[in-house]
Amino acid sequence: MVIGLLVAVLLVGCAGSNAVSGPSHNLPATAAQDGSTPEPGPRLQDPPEVVSRDGVLRTTIVVERRKVRVGNRQLYAMTYNGAYMPPTLRVRPGDRIDLTMTNRIDQDTNLHTHGLFVSPRAPADDIFISIKYRQSYHYVYRLPRRHPAGTYWYHSHADKMSAPQVAGGESGIIVVDGLRQHLPPSLRGITEHTVALKDFQVQGDSIKTQPLSIGAATDRTVNGQQNPVIHIRPGETQLWRLANIGANIYYRLHLPGTRFHVIAQDGVPVRRTYSEDTLLLPAAARFDVLVQGGAPGTTRLETLPFDSGPAGNQFPRADLATVVTDGTPLTRAAIPTTVAPYEDLSQAKVADRKTVAFTENKAGTVFYINGRTYDPARTDFVSTLGTVEEWTVRNDSDEDHSFHLHTNHFQLMSVDGKTQDPTHSVYDTVNVPRRGAIVIRVHFQDFTGRTVFHCHILNHEDKGMMAVLDIVPPGSRSQGSPGR
Repeated sequence: MVIGLLVAVLLVGCAGSNAVSGPSHNLPATAAQDGSTPEPGPRLQDPPEVVSRDGVLRTTIVVERRKVRVGNRQLYAMTYNGAYMPPTLRVRPGDRIDLTMTNRIDQDTNLHTHGLFVSPRAPADDIFISIKYRQSYHYVYRLPRRHPAGTYWYHSHADKMSAPQVAGGESGIIVVDGLRQHLPPSLRGITEHTVALKDFQVQGDSIKTQPLSIGAATDRTVNGQQNPVIHIRPGETQLWRLANIGANIYYRLHLPGTRFHVIAQDGVPVRRTYSEDTLLLPAAARFDVLVQGGAPGTTRLETLPFDSGPAGNQFPRADLATVVTDGTPLTRAAIPTTVAPYEDLSQAKVADRKTVAFTENKAGTVFYINGRTYDPARTDFVSTLGTVEEWTVRNDSDEDHSFHLHTNHFQLMSVDGKTQDPTHSVYDTVNVPRRGAIVIRVHFQDFTGRTVFHCHILNHEDKGMMAVLDIVPPGSRSQGSPGR
């Protein structure tokens, strides 16, 4: 029997928990990418956690190439602390993160805390630095006390090497706690799972990192596992943190016979819930979902086919996890219809308007923003702290791209001329349809310094589709040098 699941999307901070093992029977005859029906794997294992104490999270990340378990194989991977799925970093608003990264791979690397509202200046989220082989760098991030609570992630942002390093394994989850007070009492303390989506291609005894073909056959994993089993009791509510932390590919997440009730996205809560049959996750997107068990039985969390355009790729459907509903039934809790307020820029005074144009050459080997490839020594845009700007991001190519802005979230105003509901329109990464356009508004708050925006299909970023933004104090001019 297929589970009747009720799913709602939420970004919250609450205690992590592993699923309880149980029978995995009556599986539907769904096909894997190669046409076979995949066997259910082991129970879902949540990543270990490093948790802040007394307002500080102290940790070390060692980057090295090691042979580790990846899905159902032993492969050489680009690991953080010796794991393909590294520890989750769990903090609270107002915390400080003291993180030392040691590089033991024979190429430059660095670290980006994706989506965190922190300074782009060294020693915080400065993506212009390079950590050389056998060197270490000490990062210090200070989260504002009003930092949104939700799911974020960390990964390599090395110049022209982001795609191979992230595809090789260099990515993990960050959780900012603090939204429990917005949940009904019956949902405080529910079981929580990380559902981190990473994919890998194989070359010999290693994860393939170069050259990477986005449309090539790939193995999709959840927390580094292939088709893990997630157990839930009838009527039970669980929190799943969905995050696409791979380099390039899209996911169209679906649970048969259900709708997704979205109440938060990209680390920021929505004001009003909305419902969808599927969730589109370009690389870097996050949703946290409340899942409620239905009748006893099984179903599969799947990704549906997605076509990114004639110049892009066709991603096939694939099973991601097997969900088994069994055990003693629970009384189903009410799902909240609202979560928390957030700034609405619909009526804000617009200080400046800018246009971003995504283009590429016919071969799909060079990618441009406003006709230029990325140059870290060049400042492309200058914005003033404290102001609101409206940007039009135009995709003049025949494939979908994604748009990601560092340092500040943005409000999505329209897609291809269609106005977006302001009660659920704050993101840090969105898809930009081929031959289409989006309009966003950005409120530049708290932090000055040079930062970037780019397509988060990392193959495209590495091949030129990134630009530099300098956020300056009122009355100032751009300094014109990296990391300043």
